[in-house]
Amino acid sequence: MEIIYVYTRKRSEFGRPCSFSDRPAKVNVDIPPDPSVASEFILRNPVDSYVQHTSDMSEHEVNTERVEVESRGVNHVEGGWPKDINPQEVEQTIRFRKKVEKDEHYINTITHLGTLMEHCVKQNNAINIYEEYFGEEEVAEAEDEPPSAKTINVISKLTSFFNVLLSKRDPNVTKRTATHLSWHPDTCKKLAVAYSSLEFQQNTKDMSFDSYIWDLENPNKPELVLKPSSPLVSLEYNPKDSHVLVGGCYNGQIAYWDTRRGGLPVEVSTVEVSHRDPVYGAIWLQSKTGTECFSASTDGQVLWWDIRKLSEPTETLVLDVTRKGLLENALGAVTLEFEPTMPTKFMVGTEQGIVIACNRKAKTPPEKITSTYSGHHGPVYALARNPFYPKIFLTVGDWTARIWSEETKESSIMWTKYHLSYLTDGCWSTVRPAVFFTTRSDGTLDIWDFLFKQNDPSLSLKVCDEPLSSLRLQDNGCVVGCGSKLGTVTLLEISSGLCTLQRNEKTLATAMFERETKREKILEARHRELRLKERARSEAQETEVEEKPVESPHEVLSRARREFFEVIEVELQRRAQAETQCLHGKVLGMGRTQPQHSLPWGRGHGSASVFQVKDHAGEEAAAQGEESQLLKDKEEEEEEKDTA
Repeated sequence: MEIIYVYTRKRSEFGRPCSFSDRPAKVNVDIPPDPSVASEFILRNPVDSYVQHTSDMSEHEVNTERVEVESRGVNHVEGGWPKDINPQEVEQTIRFRKKVEKDEHYINTITHLGTLMEHCVKQNNAINIYEEYFGEEEVAEAEDEPPSAKTINVISKLTSFFNVLLSKRDPNVTKRTATHLSWHPDTCKKLAVAYSSLEFQQNTKDMSFDSYIWDLENPNKPELVLKPSSPLVSLEYNPKDSHVLVGGCYNGQIAYWDTRRGGLPVEVSTVEVSHRDPVYGAIWLQSKTGTECFSASTDGQVLWWDIRKLSEPTETLVLDVTRKGLLENALGAVTLEFEPTMPTKFMVGTEQGIVIACNRKAKTPPEKITSTYSGHHGPVYALARNPFYPKIFLTVGDWTARIWSEETKESSIMWTKYHLSYLTDGCWSTVRPAVFFTTRSDGTLDIWDFLFKQNDPSLSLKVCDEPLSSLRLQDNGCVVGCGSKLGTVTLLEISSGLCTLQRNEKTLATAMFERETKREKILEARHRELRLKERARSEAQETEVEEKPVESPHEVLSRARREFFEVIEVELQRRAQAETQCLHGKVLGMGRTQPQHSLPWGRGHGSASVFQVKDHAGEEAAAQGEESQLLKDKEEEEEEKDTA
């Protein structure tokens, strides 16, 4: 059945406004029920129906173009001179200054400006705007709950106390290892990264030699490209002049850059006087000029340089622990350590797992090597003194990180557990004395807090899938940079709990280091005493062996035979004495138990005991006869030996 209702309207009424009216309902169609369909009806209880009244929404994304920023600047040296005056000529400038100082207008201007400046100076003297009013308050303790951080940019899946700030990769097609990192000494907004491939004979023809200086505010491209003659293995900012950097090359040369002059090195050392192996360490020295540095390499040499004259090193030291100064016996240096508060001392970590402590101001070259520390099964990849306790230093090698004291030479005072993967680098925290960082070959960054936990790291973070190769912490202790084997440099912001000095932390760390140092000293003394006793015992045994005459084989055989019969004789005597004692005991026992009012048949028992005594006496006589026979046989054998 179809229901059709047709609405009709005149064309003239199209477009007219609707007029609504209130009227009762009217039935237009009435459909009667059909009883035949009742059998097909299915009762549904309960009846659920859903109606969605919300409007449909759509999401759109737009990826705008990245804004590229380029830093430009002008190096203004000196200006304001007239055109006819050459600023480089000292006489002309002095003559012009005297002429200007006599001018009346100049004098009036200086007098007027002096009054204004005097007001500012007095204001500064009255109020110190840099004064810290609450500096004496104790440092607030860290909260009990674990610290958290706001994620700025996620490069990979990271669930920890860190913010991943940014990640920089080697821009070249052939990826190289980020071998060394160095923060800008002033702003900490720039990072110099040395890139090099340290795998043997893996360098390709199209591999780049460039290293880069990155600006954290503009990470799209490097701020400056450093172009050395050989790939850089180490790179370090000058702490006194942030425009100057020194780098150690793969071919052993030393080069330095001035960022104001571009990416080419200002000067490079000659190959003949440079290292023969890659320069793994280059550090600036504390000097008046700020131009002195020293370097170490796996060729076994430590060279001192002045960048004003790189034609030859100013001083040389051969790392020969035998103190003979032979280069063929020298140990290859992998890492270098220098503490500015100890200007004459430095330390070198070698390929053989030995740390060499040196003193530059010693009179003779052999005296420059003061002591050695041996504790690793492989190369020492990291070596750093504690910034709060210079006599405590950290070494990283093989599968462990070890903490040493200068006072204990034989063993470290503390160490980490053996990891499954190789450790590649490490450093101390600059703000907390008991916190240090280590990197592993499985791409993990470990943070250790020995005051909190010593068996396991306080935090382990999987930074990347490839091995981590280098590590560097900012001076403020809040941002750490990790370089990987594929040239990726990841910057991580540490939570406040790990970069804030805790209450009494210095006191607790001092007590811990002193306690462990004392314990190791006691153990060293005990081991030394045991070694001396063992040495004395071995020397006494050697003396006895030397004094004892050498016996011939015949004499050895005769002595063994004589000792054998002596043992038999002693055993026979012991048995005879035991039987005699047993016999006397039985006889005495029977004499005590014999009744005095015995029956007639009791004499038979008494006579039997007499016969038993006789039997025992016969056995004893037989035993003595056997003993005498053995002695006779022994004497006959000795006579035969003498006749022979």
